[in-house]
Amino acid sequence: MHTSSDVQTRTATTARECPECSAPLPADGQYVQWCASCDWNVDPGAPDPEPGRIAAARRRLAHRYGQELAGEMEGAGLARPGRDAASVLALTLSMFVHGLTVFLAVAGILLVVLGWNSGAQPIIGALLLAIAAVLRPRFGRLPKDALVLHRADAPKLFELIDEVGVVAGTTGVDTVVVDAKANAAVTTYGLRRRRVLFLGLALWEMLTPQERMALLGHELGHFAHGDLRHGMVTSSALRSLHLWLYFLAPSEAEGMMDRFVNAIVFLPRCLVLGTLTVLDHLTLRASQRAEYLADASAARAGSTEAAVALMDRLLVCDSAESALQRESVAAGMRGGAAGREAKELAEQHLWERLAERMRAVPAHEYERLRRVSARRGHSVDDTHPPTHLRRRCAAAGGPHPAGVVWDDERLAAVADELAPARTQLARMVIRDYAG
Repeated sequence: MHTSSDVQTRTATTARECPECSAPLPADGQYVQWCASCDWNVDPGAPDPEPGRIAAARRRLAHRYGQELAGEMEGAGLARPGRDAASVLALTLSMFVHGLTVFLAVAGILLVVLGWNSGAQPIIGALLLAIAAVLRPRFGRLPKDALVLHRADAPKLFELIDEVGVVAGTTGVDTVVVDAKANAAVTTYGLRRRRVLFLGLALWEMLTPQERMALLGHELGHFAHGDLRHGMVTSSALRSLHLWLYFLAPSEAEGMMDRFVNAIVFLPRCLVLGTLTVLDHLTLRASQRAEYLADASAARAGSTEAAVALMDRLLVCDSAESALQRESVAAGMRGGAAGREAKELAEQHLWERLAERMRAVPAHEYERLRRVSARRGHSVDDTHPPTHLRRRCAAAGGPHPAGVVWDDERLAAVADELAPARTQLARMVIRDYAG
């Protein structure tokens, strides 16, 4: 899931009326002063850099797909995609990429075995085997030193995830990785493709109970509706193509040999870049469709109201991570016994202070960020529809009541199960960041 970093931007102006249209401005000096009437200063951040031709074409395509899918979502709704022409072509192209990796591996083995008595063939064969090993599909693994929760560690949390999975039309997860980020995600790992949910406390703690249900519904919705771009075959093919581009990158040196090598790799690099561009375009629409369908799952799990509110929370996630850094810096500014005491106090109340701060973001700041999202569109991340379109579609798809309700008893039970992770991550944020 993806955010804006403009929330905590302060303004030096002290004006209380718009210099363009004289409309009254919000009096809260903690946030950007802007005009809701004429959009003066609505987006004071630096403009996005001008994209290259390929990136610009990709952005235009993403914009078209996003608008088309939003129209379908607001109309008859989106059905889970079948094997359309684009998906068949994407899978075929992905298999071709993997076939090239297999060819390199087989060629490397033959060169090593059959050319063992020669001088150069085994060396070339070993090089091809090394390249094939780097390009091979990866099954993923859990990050090292991660805080991993299994069912025995947090039965109530997993029970909750299972209930949301039923509403979303899928099953739960095998593990939950808890970290301090303002984000959440799902993926698979290992040869058996076990499911894992990455749960960032900086996001989790700022949400209301029903918004948390919507968050879980969105993430599990990716399993329910599928995403061609994140499937094993296609995602590993995209990774392999990016690695090929890295291997074939031209040298910046000006020597004669460097120029010769650059000339040799020019056509292969163009071929790889073209293949990557085609595969990217074939999967772009499916990726955006998956996001809209995941948002629909969020509305069914937590309610339409909670799903729409979640979209707003996502706009301030960068600000939440910045708030954690400020807490860390403030706790590390004092030394000695007083400094240790300040760190301990900061650790004890870190997540409560963060939640209080983020829930105090005023309505006019959320409105500004929504307008910034509409202005910038796909310029930040064109694999996801812009937040304003997702928010609009989530609101148009309801009203859905909450499919899973989080009562006080369950709230307390899940909080108890997450308490050790909250403590450990608070210590990490305060002590590790502050030094």
